[in-house]
Amino acid sequence: MTDSSALDPEDRKIVTLARSARARNGVPEGAAVRDETGRTYVAGTVALDSLKLSALQTAVAMAVASGAKSLEAAAVVTESAEASAEDRAAVRDLGGPGTPVLVAGPDGAVRVTVTAG
Repeated sequence: MTDSSALDPEDRKIVTLARSARARNGVPEGAAVRDETGRTYVAGTVALDSLKLSALQTAVAMAVASGAKSLEAAAVVTESAEASAEDRAAVRDLGGPGTPVLVAGPDGAVRVTVTAG
């Protein structure tokens, strides 16, 4: 487990935003990404009959749709122990393989930080 209090303030911010999105929207996951200019994009899980996106995929899509050219970091708040391969691929597509992905539990405690690799 990663000590959340030891996180960079900007990384702590995206974890907090992701946790808030999950709670506010009552969805299984919340996510936030930070682009190359420091702007953040926050999203929850999308579960429509015709469209299913994880929170992290949705946050990346929002960043792309807003003109982001790259990502500095991503965070997902989830019950899962790790970020899925699909989530890491979405982050990698925009941010590159070295982009950190922080995976936190519903309490906001970061369980693990991996790269989009």
